[in-house]
Amino acid sequence: MAERSTAAVDVADNSGDKSLTAEADQSTADGVAQNRERDTDNDEAQGNAGSERPGRKASPPELHSGHKLARRYRLEECVTRLDGFSSWRAVDEKLRRAVGVHVLPADHSRARAVLAAARSSALLGDPRFVQVLDAVEENDLVYVVHEWLPDAVELTTLLSAGPLEPHDAYQMVSQVASAMAAAHREGLAHLRLNPNAVLRASTGQWRIRGLAVNAALRGISSDTPQRTDTEAIGALLYAALTQRWPYENDAYGLTGLPKDIGLIAPDQVRAGIHRGLSELSMRALANDGATASRHESPCTTPEELVKAIGEMPRIRPPEPSFTTPPEYQGTSYQQGTYGRPAPHPGVGQPVPAPPPALQSRTGKALKWAVSALLIAALGLGSWQLADALMDRGGKSTKDSQTQTQDGGNKNKQQPKPAQPIAISSVRDFDPFGDGSEKSSDTGKVTDSDPSSYWQTDYYTSADFGRLKSGLGVILDLGKVQQVGKVTVSFVGSTSVELRAASGDSGAEPTTFGSYAKVASGAGTSVTLKPARPLTARYLLVWLTKLPLQTDGTYRARVADIKVTS
Repeated sequence: MAERSTAAVDVADNSGDKSLTAEADQSTADGVAQNRERDTDNDEAQGNAGSERPGRKASPPELHSGHKLARRYRLEECVTRLDGFSSWRAVDEKLRRAVGVHVLPADHSRARAVLAAARSSALLGDPRFVQVLDAVEENDLVYVVHEWLPDAVELTTLLSAGPLEPHDAYQMVSQVASAMAAAHREGLAHLRLNPNAVLRASTGQWRIRGLAVNAALRGISSDTPQRTDTEAIGALLYAALTQRWPYENDAYGLTGLPKDIGLIAPDQVRAGIHRGLSELSMRALANDGATASRHESPCTTPEELVKAIGEMPRIRPPEPSFTTPPEYQGTSYQQGTYGRPAPHPGVGQPVPAPPPALQSRTGKALKWAVSALLIAALGLGSWQLADALMDRGGKSTKDSQTQTQDGGNKNKQQPKPAQPIAISSVRDFDPFGDGSEKSSDTGKVTDSDPSSYWQTDYYTSADFGRLKSGLGVILDLGKVQQVGKVTVSFVGSTSVELRAASGDSGAEPTTFGSYAKVASGAGTSVTLKPARPLTARYLLVWLTKLPLQTDGTYRARVADIKVTS
């Protein structure tokens, strides 16, 4: 079905870069076999994946390796040729990087739809998706240029080695579901979300390719796009847990379920599967009459799936395993035996006796001299200590007399010690995102337990993946009070601001502009002390920069928050 062109065609190059093709081959050597746009004749294998609209098929354009588009994109290798369009690995000679290109004739029945889908996907600009770089109609051709990720691995390839670990499967479904929820909020659907379209980068981040474009290339549509993509995410999770495709037909290198038994839960397919993830996959797949005895209400949109994931207990990564070092093996060398014959085996070496104590006249004299020096040092030290105590006593008497003569300041008021302020309630605050961030765990910031914490979602960079300026939690002190400082403990160095609503605000403000910045800091334990006296009821602990995690992603963890007067 897919035809690969491997012919090397020498084409006149106006750029003068004689080794550019070699560079492109080298830059994509790890990704050519992994990042191909593979297809399957069995669209039904994905369940309710939409319907394909029939249309007039145009003959594919006559393209070959070495052909240039827009005098910039040089085609290197054809990875898909199907139904009037072709997909290529290419080189962007202007920016000297590898890219992917979809090409089809301008008079193709789907050309307009492909251009519209590509431009809409490019406007989303979400780094969790493989980005569309260009969408052009030129010289009777329509072509879409997208990122090429040589270090990314398809989920299909990962599953060929076996099921994913629970933590990896949890990260995959969490990141894919939140990305698709963001896309659907902008009116974009995927409709071909399968193991070939989900990639894991070397940083551990999961990325999705072909948003809207893959479906447009194949003429796929759906009357219920959110439901279609949600069930596709459920199928991805099912495959990640079981290494089986949750339908009767084999697909994507995975074996389907046995015929005539229907859809069974993943933990009934394989032993030892995480029960929460098993139930989550069934809730996403329970869209076309599939049922499972233990699942709750079905998830029919990515937004509902994200909420269900947020209500699950955290799945921690596996503990790293350490290899026990080998026991120390002593060498055969022994001091004093060089040049001497080795003792016979089984014969113990005689232990030399310790030297006798000093018994001579010189030794006795030395001991008396040391004793005399110690006695003299003790006497001198005692005399200096007594003299210092006498001087201090005299000064104390003079000071007390001076204070008495000055009238005494015993009645001077001392500053009151800081008193803890009880936090009445805590609420997550995400005004520039989806409005919620792990809301079920916010109470952990006031439970005085350093091992528990409220945490954010994963992001691709310290600045929240450039998706938002920050997020945080709102503290309700119960009434308007004098606030001296707020101490925040983090797991990992985090940048934070303290913002406060005006002291006379009655109801809790719900907009970011209602909170004014009063202090800021960074670290694992940050004390936020306003420069001026602060009176407020509602405080906003606003996170501005996230710490790097061991898996290459970024997220903040707030372990404890204390407010004092």
